[in-house]
Amino acid sequence: MNLETVWRAEDGTRLAATVWRAGDGYRMISSAMLGGGVGPARWVLNAQVAGGYSRMDPVAHLEELAASYGLEGPGVGMLTAASVSRTMRRDDGGVHAYATVGLRVPTWAAAPADRLDPELAPIHLDGTSPPAWSPGTVNIVVAVPVPLSDAALVNAVMTATEAKTQALLEAGYPCTGTASDAVCIAARTPGDTTGDGEAVEVFAGPRSIWGARIARAVHAAVHAGAVDYTAYLSSRNRRRKS
Repeated sequence: MNLETVWRAEDGTRLAATVWRAGDGYRMISSAMLGGGVGPARWVLNAQVAGGYSRMDPVAHLEELAASYGLEGPGVGMLTAASVSRTMRRDDGGVHAYATVGLRVPTWAAAPADRLDPELAPIHLDGTSPPAWSPGTVNIVVAVPVPLSDAALVNAVMTATEAKTQALLEAGYPCTGTASDAVCIAARTPGDTTGDGEAVEVFAGPRSIWGARIARAVHAAVHAGAVDYTAYLSSRNRRRKS
């Protein structure tokens, strides 16, 4: 899984994106706005946008970006205001996981209804809170070198999400993620030549062979991203005080 970092200028801002030109032979499951659901996909795009992003046609925007990077056929496209150039990669037993981590507004999934959730406030470091334009969203892309059944693909999303939450809690963020997180799991197409025709895996929970590898890779990537994000906020706050 080779992730390419590309840059563009948009509204006077230099923004990064990561592109995985996977090619044929993959089925993906994703919660992304572009290419979400389950089906064959040839590429994955994770594009950074400015903190004050206000376009009302994000799918069209992603399609424009994909075309500008020469991406053809079905694919998966995500947006984030987090710093895509700080994407973290971790590998485990043939599984590759990439995580772009921004935690301006960490949240609990089950927030109280009809009242302000105190966990919707930014994490405070050194007695200060990040300004409104700080980046947010945790986007995760995982590549698995074996075929997964539809049920196992769903199970893999669960496993990756559980590993993400574990990593955030261990990194000091009391949350399950942010309200705009996205995930993409890519597995080999059953019977494709690259995958050597392996049997389709029907389990991807955290104690299955491949699920355990997904969990460890995602956990390591998200934890590294969260620690890096904390260091970034601390450094920025020191500069603001100086």
